Amino acid sequence: MAEASILDAFKNKVVEKIERDLTKKVKVGIIGTGWIAEAHVKAYQKCPDVEIVALADLIPGKAEAFCERYNVGKVAFFKNHKELVDSGLCDAVSVCTYNATHAECTIYALEHGLSVLLEKPMCVTTEEAVAICRADKASKGVLSIGFQPRFDENMKMLKRIVQSGELGKIYYIQTGGGRRRGIPTPFGTSFIQKETAGIGALGDIGCYSLDMVLNSIGYPKPLTVSGYKSDFFGKDPAYEHHDVFSVDDFAAGFIRLEGGIILDFRIAWAMNLDTPGDTIFMGTKGSVRVPSTECWNGSIGGPLVIYHEIAGEQIETVIPKKRMDEDCFDIKIRSFIDAVKGNGEPPVPSSQILYNQAIIDGIARSAELGHEIEIELPEI
Repeated sequence: MAEASILDAFKNKVVEKIERDLTKKVKVGIIGTGWIAEAHVKAYQKCPDVEIVALADLIPGKAEAFCERYNVGKVAFFKNHKELVDSGLCDAVSVCTYNATHAECTIYALEHGLSVLLEKPMCVTTEEAVAICRADKASKGVLSIGFQPRFDENMKMLKRIVQSGELGKIYYIQTGGGRRRGIPTPFGTSFIQKETAGIGALGDIGCYSLDMVLNSIGYPKPLTVSGYKSDFFGKDPAYEHHDVFSVDDFAAGFIRLEGGIILDFRIAWAMNLDTPGDTIFMGTKGSVRVPSTECWNGSIGGPLVIYHEIAGEQIETVIPKKRMDEDCFDIKIRSFIDAVKGNGEPPVPSSQILYNQAIIDGIARSAELGHEIEIELPEI
């Protein structure tokens, strides 16, 4: 009976239907027409109140080919983000460029009053993240960061469990994810070259692992980090792109957070394991285990399990995995458009992802220095 009451406490909340004025169109431009832009354009095309009006790409002809491939319709083409923003055609833009150019494209759009959906990772360095947050604060536009796993009902359930008090005070978190072999090069080498990506697995999929746990505990401020990173698989002569590989394919960090919480993190594009371990929240009254997946992409691998005591007995309560009827990426796009048209509250605010990026950058810097460092963030 007690276990049943626990399950009842974590049933899905009723979601109110949103009334939308579909006659009010949002004119959208997409900056960067590489692989991730495909998901953006397909999701925008499902929104009857969105009109895609502009595409920009540095590579001549790439935006035109993208337009034809995805049947975008009649749009204006531009050779860079500044020309697109300066055209005055757009209300909002998706920034789908290389990691290394996320900051400059986003800041320029915000400074010109546009709303921005910025793909993950937010950027490369803490300094860039601070600059983005300052531009966001000064802008009339809406800035949301592209973390679609947040919209998964299982992720929402995890957050409800952690914040319910059922686990007591959280004091230790283990998280991460990985792929036995999964260096992302089917669409070229921009993900694995430092001049374009800036960071490797650490930012590409590590940001998802960090957001899953940090969002669940309310995004406390990171204080210190001891980091490690390596590139054994990417630099192996047996790997076809070893000659241009210049980022990390594995990273780990030990992070101290405000509130006395310890975060033990690891992430991999390639390793000699199927997983670096499940995500675990340990609390003074109970713990929860989040099953890993074989190919980490920000999803949950199975039912959540709460380990706790009921009436003096050690109990495991299994929270069944929920099926999603709608694609999380589509929800991400829809939520951004609703924010642009509505109250302006970003679904994934930059003020939170600043901490995410500071941890990523902190791990990278600590690894290069060979010792623990303090994370220092200025006032925004």
